[in-house]
Amino acid sequence: MPSSERRDTPRIPLRLLVQYRVETLDEFDQTYATNLSVGGMFIEGEERYQQGEMLYFQFRLTDGTPLIEGMGRVAHVNPPGSASAGCGIEFVNVDTPSLQFIDAAIERRNAAPA
Repeated sequence: MPSSERRDTPRIPLRLLVQYRVETLDEFDQTYATNLSVGGMFIEGEERYQQGEMLYFQFRLTDGTPLIEGMGRVAHVNPPGSASAGCGIEFVNVDTPSLQFIDAAIERRNAAPA
């Protein structure tokens, strides 16, 4: 991410299993997200995505919670072999209740004692 670009939303570190597929794939793949905000997430991996590429994703924050799914755009890519290989995904189409659920989870995590 360019140094001039700033995130507008709080972000929390986590390890969250995410299923995803790009528009050209018929099957889901999966990897882990390492941080999350209401604006997007970072997914780890050596996959070679291009900035601007769209993908469909789905995940659950905890057992028993509703499935969160939507479309995201690859905002930036950390190349394979780098210390944090993967890509930042900007949420493009996620329903309002899901975004509210993510926001509430982030607020709870940030309010919890260290």
